[in-house]
Amino acid sequence: MHILHSDSVFHVDPGTTPDYRYDNPLLALLRVVEQIRYAAGLENYILPSSQHLLSIKKLEFYGPSGGDHEQLDPRLQDNKEDFQKQNIRSFELGSTLLTRGWAAAGEWVGPYIKASYRGTDTPLSEARPVLGDRISLWLKIGDGAAVQFDVPIDRESQRYEIELWGHPGDPRPHLNARGRQALETGALVLAPQLVLGSLSDFDRDKIDGKNVRDIAPGHAMHPIRPLHVELAWSDAKGEVWDSQGGRNYHFEFSMVMRGWENFLSIGNSQQPHGGIGELEYRNLMSNYFAHRNSMELARALAPWNFDAFQVKHPDALTEKFMAVDYIDLHILRANSGIGLHRHRDNQEIFLCMQGRGFMVVGDWCKMPNRERCFEVRTLLPGHFALLKGGNLHGLMNATDEDMHLFMFGGYD
Repeated sequence: MHILHSDSVFHVDPGTTPDYRYDNPLLALLRVVEQIRYAAGLENYILPSSQHLLSIKKLEFYGPSGGDHEQLDPRLQDNKEDFQKQNIRSFELGSTLLTRGWAAAGEWVGPYIKASYRGTDTPLSEARPVLGDRISLWLKIGDGAAVQFDVPIDRESQRYEIELWGHPGDPRPHLNARGRQALETGALVLAPQLVLGSLSDFDRDKIDGKNVRDIAPGHAMHPIRPLHVELAWSDAKGEVWDSQGGRNYHFEFSMVMRGWENFLSIGNSQQPHGGIGELEYRNLMSNYFAHRNSMELARALAPWNFDAFQVKHPDALTEKFMAVDYIDLHILRANSGIGLHRHRDNQEIFLCMQGRGFMVVGDWCKMPNRERCFEVRTLLPGHFALLKGGNLHGLMNATDEDMHLFMFGGYD
């Protein structure tokens, strides 16, 4: 067994195959997502917009198969035709869960952010076994000011949970009894000064011909900008902290998803390329013109990474393009899923053409600017997710209809 980034890589005897039907980690992760509770009634949420961050405490991977079965160091697992070495065996989640999305109350539609902390088996509960009905949350969203909140426990989930809405008024006439009670207990807090933005900020007349990245940069549901969240937890008196020794926890909603609502720019072209009529375009990703320095299609190579020509470089290197080794059409059958796995080297795009699914993207090793998390979003027709080398990912079609995918990128 080799330990890398506090993870375990498990040897698999050659000639044997793990039984992925038993305790499948993709299904285990989605069961956690299904159990997420909202402060108000479900009618107050646009559920397909919900995005979840589930912090990762530990990952376990399967080792390679065949003649490479003894090589448990991912930096030396160079056989790109062996997919077993990518696959996650199991995981252990951390204490914190974050959710963001669109909430609705009457005519208002705006963003919300939810923070949740497990009530047991956490650094706080180890230091203070009886935490009581409330704990404290120190929270900073984007470039906003840091604010401290009292967070009540949800007795059904046994988690301390708070939900912040960007609502500027009084939503109570549009909430059910559960939502009104959440306002009274502090499980639902109105914080328009922290949770910025509205749905109308990205209306077509406001963004036509502009770089969407420059519009409402602090928006809590910006279609392409990552949202950084810094937080720390303490007991109600602030005497015991879970804050990584004062460094705090840094989370980021950063899945690269593009499509009809998530793009760099939008506009119209008359007689496109010498044709006739009019073309409407949405620029999804680009290394050209105003976006030449975006580096979205680029990747930074570590010494153990293969470049586009299957060569390793001892020094740091950046490729400013995305290399494509395959182009596929896939049909993900009803109630089927692509398991959680990681790519060491290559980038990959999942484009949904028909159906819908839960897209999971995360980091298999700790990144400099954020904690390791599973990020879960709904992938809809006309939208794609981009996976970088070092990302772990999976896709679940939890519906009764087939999901059609156009996929391209590099094998790893």
